[in-house]
Amino acid sequence: MSDIIRRDPRAEWIARNRLHPLHAAMQPVQHSWMGPNGIIRKNVHGVGFIGPNGIKRIDRSGAQQGGAAKRTAALEVQLPLHQVPAPAFYINVVPDMVGGRLSSHDRDLLGLARQLAGSDGAVLAVVFGEHKESAFATAGVDRLLVLDGHEFDGYSPEQRVQGLRAVDNQFNPRHWLLPDSRSGGGELGRRFAASLKERPATRVWQIKGDECIGRAGAGREDLARPLPRLILAAAECADPVSDTRHEVLPVELSTSLARSLPRIEDLGAVAVDPAAIPMAEAEFIFSGGNGVKDWALFHQTAAALGATEGASRVAVDDGFMARDRQVGASGTWVTARVYVAVGISGAIQHLQGIGACDKVVAINLDPGCDMIKRADLSVIGESAAILQALIDAVEAYRNGAKRDAA
Repeated sequence: MSDIIRRDPRAEWIARNRLHPLHAAMQPVQHSWMGPNGIIRKNVHGVGFIGPNGIKRIDRSGAQQGGAAKRTAALEVQLPLHQVPAPAFYINVVPDMVGGRLSSHDRDLLGLARQLAGSDGAVLAVVFGEHKESAFATAGVDRLLVLDGHEFDGYSPEQRVQGLRAVDNQFNPRHWLLPDSRSGGGELGRRFAASLKERPATRVWQIKGDECIGRAGAGREDLARPLPRLILAAAECADPVSDTRHEVLPVELSTSLARSLPRIEDLGAVAVDPAAIPMAEAEFIFSGGNGVKDWALFHQTAAALGATEGASRVAVDDGFMARDRQVGASGTWVTARVYVAVGISGAIQHLQGIGACDKVVAINLDPGCDMIKRADLSVIGESAAILQALIDAVEAYRNGAKRDAA
């Protein structure tokens, strides 16, 4: 067994949310406590199990006491299943699916689609190519349409617009929702709107009835307008779905897509020096703090991972990193897909600066620090040993890939 401490942020959030339907199931049961006279008291009603005849039995062996595994199983089983056998209409969503998985922006978009669909409508997610996502059910997807084919690989906006036009003709959705992001959703949504000859609502962050509110004036003003058919939504436009499961029934196009010669050729990704990427635009940030003792090893690990380097204010003040590498409210607010914090305790200004990051990984010696509480994955241990293990793992992976290619 590994001695690395793992956390379940979702289970912890449900345990704090009293309005969640699984809140009671996630509460720890107090089996014993010390009385006012110093004697340990036991709760005989809290320790046990339900027998086959429905009578509560006391488990004196401890073998059948409920633990975290049972609470996790209850989490999967007890979420109510939302079904739409005959949808009155569709709300179509085209998530970015960066890396083949739903991002936090995509989940916010699906939460907004769930609000528009209500109880009679169905949320139809349109995904291009192969994906690695297995949590469509808990993200609010009722129907899933996968447009597979080599023509959708890489940068292929013309082919994707053509596919969306075919979906629009078959399902005639009430609304189209795309993320207004730099990952492709913003451009694809505008191209699709021009193809449909419709004016989309862009940078939408709120919908009230038949009206939507979007950012305007370089983000300093709000623009309200009637709710159009095509919506390009900003991040945090709605709360993601968390209290229901959905069927995720697969659907297919009734007609095959017409083949056409693209006018745009994708020549592949261009290698970019991670150090030259601005902090606000970096997708993978490797950040160091006061807990880093070997900065040469830190730089070597960042180079091996191909990550953009960042730092906390303490590390910058101590002269280990340049001022433009500082992350936080007093430095740069970042929106990375992956943020690795090495030896950073998690001051409030730093946590504010990484609030929009998708996944946070923390490496620290203190299991009770605020960065560990914020992280999606935590590794408790000495940073130097963990960084060296990361370098060895990356080199082993690359050497194995070279042998397979040969």
